[in-house]
Amino acid sequence: MVERGGPQVYSIAAHRGFADALVAGLIPRYSDADYGLARLTLLLPSQRAARTISEAFVRLAEGGLLLPRMVVVGDLDLDEALGPLFDTLGAGADIPPAADPARRWLRLAEYLTQVEGEKAGKGAALLRRAFEIGQTMDRLLVEGLAPQDLLSDEVLGIVGELSEHWTRSTKLFLQVQAHWLAELGARGEQDGPARRNMLFDLASRTWQEAPPTHAVVAAGVTSASPALAKLLRVVSELPNGAVILPDLDLSLDDEVWNALGTAGKPETRDDPPFAKGDAVTHPQYHLKLLLNRMGVARGEVRPWHRAGLAAAPPNRSRAISNLFLPPAASACWAGLAASERRLAGVRLMESAHPGEEAQAIAILLREALEVPERRVALITPDRALAARVVAQLKRWGIEADDTAGRPLPQTAAGRVLLLLAEVLAEDAAPVPLVALLTHPLARQGEGRSDWLDNARKFDLALRGPRPAPGLAPLAKRAEERKLGDWWQEVAAILAPVMALDRDTPLVDLLDALAGAAETLCGEGLWGEADGRSAASFLEDLREAARSAGTRLDPRELHAVLHDAMDRVSVRPPWGGHPRIAIFGLLEARMARADLVICGGLTEGVWPASPSPDALLPPAVLRALGVPGADFRIGLSAHDLAAALGAPEVVLSWARRDDGAPVIPSRFVLRIRAMLGEKQAAELRETEALQLACNIDHAPLAPRYPRPRPMPNAEQRLVDVSATGLDRLRSDPFAFYANSILRLRLLDPLDAQPSAAWRGDAVHAVLDHWHKAGNKPGELLPIAYATLDEMNAHPLMRGLWRPRLLEALRWIEAEGAILRANGREVATSEVKGDMNVQGVRVHGRADRIDREADGSLVVVDYKTGSVPTRKEVLTGFRLQLGILGLIARDSGFDGLSGEPSAFEYWALGKDKDRKDEDGFGYRLDVLKPKKGTAVEPEDFLASTHYFLTNALDRWILGNDAFTARLNLDVAGYNDYDQLMRLDEWLLALTADERNEA
Repeated sequence: MVERGGPQVYSIAAHRGFADALVAGLIPRYSDADYGLARLTLLLPSQRAARTISEAFVRLAEGGLLLPRMVVVGDLDLDEALGPLFDTLGAGADIPPAADPARRWLRLAEYLTQVEGEKAGKGAALLRRAFEIGQTMDRLLVEGLAPQDLLSDEVLGIVGELSEHWTRSTKLFLQVQAHWLAELGARGEQDGPARRNMLFDLASRTWQEAPPTHAVVAAGVTSASPALAKLLRVVSELPNGAVILPDLDLSLDDEVWNALGTAGKPETRDDPPFAKGDAVTHPQYHLKLLLNRMGVARGEVRPWHRAGLAAAPPNRSRAISNLFLPPAASACWAGLAASERRLAGVRLMESAHPGEEAQAIAILLREALEVPERRVALITPDRALAARVVAQLKRWGIEADDTAGRPLPQTAAGRVLLLLAEVLAEDAAPVPLVALLTHPLARQGEGRSDWLDNARKFDLALRGPRPAPGLAPLAKRAEERKLGDWWQEVAAILAPVMALDRDTPLVDLLDALAGAAETLCGEGLWGEADGRSAASFLEDLREAARSAGTRLDPRELHAVLHDAMDRVSVRPPWGGHPRIAIFGLLEARMARADLVICGGLTEGVWPASPSPDALLPPAVLRALGVPGADFRIGLSAHDLAAALGAPEVVLSWARRDDGAPVIPSRFVLRIRAMLGEKQAAELRETEALQLACNIDHAPLAPRYPRPRPMPNAEQRLVDVSATGLDRLRSDPFAFYANSILRLRLLDPLDAQPSAAWRGDAVHAVLDHWHKAGNKPGELLPIAYATLDEMNAHPLMRGLWRPRLLEALRWIEAEGAILRANGREVATSEVKGDMNVQGVRVHGRADRIDREADGSLVVVDYKTGSVPTRKEVLTGFRLQLGILGLIARDSGFDGLSGEPSAFEYWALGKDKDRKDEDGFGYRLDVLKPKKGTAVEPEDFLASTHYFLTNALDRWILGNDAFTARLNLDVAGYNDYDQLMRLDEWLLALTADERNEA
């Protein structure tokens, strides 16, 4: 056996730039005439780190060189596998293959059901719980813990003292894990983390017994798992080996180092591995844990004495060390010398909101690119902020890659799959269906234009409340718009998915989904990076589902897929600007840039809120020697400390997020406290914020005047409806927009039942009843059938339908009384018109009755508010009068006579009725309960005057169509935004208000 000296462990200070300092030391140490550098093996934490180190070699090499062999030890947080070196070492060993993670996920769900029965839940909820169990299993396996460790007397004693919830969840975990381990044994497999540990142990034994002839260096590895720590110890003792740690603070006082806590190395065997007082949120804590598990004292670690290209001021390292002191030790800030708290080259930027923050960051990045060869990076865990910055950079034609990637559901290919699953889950509801049919990937190629034209027409057909579930009601809507041939094509795509049974093998669901997606989008769906990622995801899940035999309700598929796809990141293919990088925290480790902007420094984002384990209580995890949830706060602090090592740093945060005020990160608060108000104010970045405010600044627009459109005589000559006349007299602009410009307000898709929709429903019910002969006892059955056929919204069924039925009972009873007095329904829902001064005036009567003496009664049903008698008589609610004029002029087919009464039949609550639950009442506008009655002849004469006056002024004359001419009359708000009402209403003068 080769004799080995003490461990060769080094540290590179934060201010020196890890990648460049590492390479600057590796080149002279390992390069020689016999290709020594090419024989060097570098153990690195991730593929991103390997890329960063490669770039550093390119920058520092003088001429050409052969790069060392770079092997990834596998970052579980990035879902990266081990490098091929370890599989080679394990080729001849008895190490089982790794179990498929997707198959394990599905099988754990089955075992949950076996253990808990119906209590386990179903569908997405069950699979979420299974995933949490898998996460906990991996967390324990990484720490080298076996199920029997959970059965130790100490742990069982802790569980017995805990609440029933924790006791039950711990037992559940053990039962499910026991089932899974039995299956693993039968299949001859191991969980991925367990196999990883076995490979690390094998490498440790192999290299101890027969050290490799080539040099092995572990660089930037900070994972403190016991198996990896043991391997690093072996590497540090190899003849040509070394371990190089990032940002281990060698200048930290021993007193402070000891105050960090035991860090997995208790003083006695009876003490827990992690004491409650451990400073797990300190950025050096995880490095102390790693050193303790390696069996290396901090005093044995030496500085890596090589300079990097990008170095921050050396005194900044001391300030960073002081910044993250534990609470008790931070009392020394009051007496710190200025040199020990100075953060030279660091600026603080506080924005008002995320939009301003993104704009300011984009400006800083754009400004930095003006310097040749200057590299800039944004580091943020907030992917929404990163997306905003990417969008803002496009202002200058700069394409930047977010190396943290995007979740698969947010990509184009991912959205196609999820929309198909949502269409299935919601029985072809309009919103997901239209989104699917108009998706950017749908029907790409020559026929896409025609496809989109038809899809948009179909969109208009679906506006309003949701139709009945399934494809058949949609086919009727398509036929109404003459889209039958196009809909046949759509139905052929959707039918295999919609026909799936309620309990179907998951593999069949995925096959149907993938088939429909490819039929809709073609093979181009899988062509880009997101498509390849989606195809790989589907294939893995499909194989796992086939092996596990999982069955699922199709209605649950959308939620299940969304959860699973959200765990898949699609990273860009590196096609963006070469000098701009946008990193997540994991991707930023070991990265190098001349200017680093740390964005999103708010509490809950950086650091993220700790998420406790859902199954095992913190006390049990501490007893087992597993770091608690706060451990990740320390990792976030270490990420920030590393970023502060760049030559120039901007720390950025906003005072609020998209919804509410937020608290700056605890790290920001520490910086302010250590620097003091005066020095913190001196570091404020204000220029970028000012530019962010000014970049979109424009001179104030002049006051927008009250709209007064003046169409020409030909444009004015339009038909006037009975309801349109009311709009013309009170708000001519609304009439202009509606009748001349023919603009209509579109209902949303899947809308709540509007007042207009409720009115249509009532009119349809009553018209059906009237045309059926007003037979007693048939109105309510007709109402039930009509509302069911119209697929009334559940909210309407629960709240409005009982009120409607009560009012319909009143209408039926009131109609019976009137018939007994000789009054009959002459017609209903009838259209009519007349010619006045060459203008066609038209309207539709809800109902017209005939009295025993032959006179007519014009009836209008109201499901909403009822016009007041004053509004009617002053000429602002002329519908009844216009219908009376049309009737007198024999404008309704088959109907003639002289109108003698004009009534509103309201379906609301009658305030004058004694019974509180009474709905429905009748209002005769000519015969008030109090006051003077109006003769029908006088009413029709005044209506004719108002009509001809309006025609003379606006239709045949040249009056302007002034917006909101009569402010005292309640307006139609469909066109308020078009007329920009809020911009001029409050600025009206007294004369302008009274000009009507």
